Amino acid sequence: MLAVSNLSLRYGKRVLFEDVNLKFTPGNCYGVIGANGAGKSTFLKILSGEIDPNTGQVAMNPGARMSVLKQNHFAYDEHPVLETVMMGNTRLMDVIREKDAIYAKPDFSEADGNRAAELEILFAEMEGWDAESNAASLLSALGVTEDLHHRKMAEITGKEKVRVLLAQALFGNPDILLLDEPTNDLDVDTITWLEDFLAEFRNTVIVVSHDRHFLDTVCTHVADIDFAKIQLYSGNYSFWYESSQLALRQRSDQNKKVEDKRKELQEFVERFSANASKSRQATSRKKLLDKLVVEEIPPSARKYPAIIFKAERDCGDQLLKVDALGKTTDDGNVLFSDITFSMDKGDKIAVLSRDRRAVTEFFQIITDNADASSGRFDWGTTITRSYLPNDNSSFFKEEMSLIDWLRQFSKEKEETFVRGFLGKMLFSGEESLKKCTVLSGGEKVRCMVSRMMLTNANCLILDEPTNHLDLESITAFNNAMQEWRHIALFSSHDHAFTHSVANRIIELTPGGIIDKRMTYDEYLENEQVKALRAEYYGLASVNS
Repeated sequence: MLAVSNLSLRYGKRVLFEDVNLKFTPGNCYGVIGANGAGKSTFLKILSGEIDPNTGQVAMNPGARMSVLKQNHFAYDEHPVLETVMMGNTRLMDVIREKDAIYAKPDFSEADGNRAAELEILFAEMEGWDAESNAASLLSALGVTEDLHHRKMAEITGKEKVRVLLAQALFGNPDILLLDEPTNDLDVDTITWLEDFLAEFRNTVIVVSHDRHFLDTVCTHVADIDFAKIQLYSGNYSFWYESSQLALRQRSDQNKKVEDKRKELQEFVERFSANASKSRQATSRKKLLDKLVVEEIPPSARKYPAIIFKAERDCGDQLLKVDALGKTTDDGNVLFSDITFSMDKGDKIAVLSRDRRAVTEFFQIITDNADASSGRFDWGTTITRSYLPNDNSSFFKEEMSLIDWLRQFSKEKEETFVRGFLGKMLFSGEESLKKCTVLSGGEKVRCMVSRMMLTNANCLILDEPTNHLDLESITAFNNAMQEWRHIALFSSHDHAFTHSVANRIIELTPGGIIDKRMTYDEYLENEQVKALRAEYYGLASVNS
């Protein structure tokens, strides 16, 4: 068990936490949520001992071992990959090093022999004989191939380091596992493996993540940072979000009878319990949800941006036709080839590829920002496009206020009109006077969304729209796209966003196109899709 008592943390006049008292128990996974700047990562650092609180203390059961997902990708550059993973269990590594040092002595004494015998017992109790094979299994499961296991960390890529450090955190069955954004830079197959691993993990997990699907799959509880407090609630993120919204609606409806409110709450819990039966943790999750009491969750103090896309005109019959489109890089790498399809009315297409560059290049081509190597595309005359690029740095080079920045993209130049669109994206009052050159990544994306809303386009093209956004902005964006009734092409590493928005999936491969009218989850499970992926990507590797 991990307990927090009377915890407070202040930076000057700013209070992050005040008098926090919590208990985290084995067998549960706690998702820490809160608005940007609420202190999610800071709270994990307090739990790990990296940061000291102003008041209060953190206590673990005697002998318990805590493991933390490290964020410094260069800390282990001089160590081999396999050893780096095993270093996650510091106690085991201390035993190994002391044991090796004793056996290396030229003048081995009786005392050394006795100590070596004690260490051998500890080594066996810690499953030391299986340590290397267990570490190797973790690495392989996370997509780090065997040929990399004995290389130094300095010799592998940044994305590979992310996976090695995640394996390090998971290694050795820690009693308490702290994970800050563990799904960053992982592909969908690796995330699925991690979800399954944590679903079977029997100790305590505390995780910070912007991936709502991941939180919904692994979390049994939510630790909500709000009002400078941290409150624990049973259930996953979706249950917390929808119940907090329900609480907000019920609070605002003063005329609703108490009996009607209770009935609405009961129906809400029953609906979530039924949905839980479809999850990988079906039995335990349903038992948990059956015990939930929605009245415990108060309305949140968070602010959600108002993302509202409106099209100035409907789409005609001719939308987008792509014919044999292909792109090869200057060094001869085929990103995609023979891409042929036509859009239909109402299509919201999720564009995928194993090579992230392929999707961005495709969007750049169809928005006239790059040239194809082969093929062509044609937009219908009624189509107006609004494009949210993955890299928006070119839009924020000139030093000007946000009002002036957005005004340059607006036909209506009146300041109150421009301020209205900034206000929808939570830039109100003095915030709208900030210089656009000092914005954070999330603030830049919100500005770009303001720009998109001004266009009134009937086709939205979105390249990783959820990058840098907090959960509130992602949720608002997700809701806006679900309500969108025109056409869209988009890519997103956010599983929940892709699954809930897309009604058609197109995958760009070096060997051709995979085009299926189905949900994202159906696509991932489809046996025909799996066979086509193996054929198209395999064909490309043979040709190369």
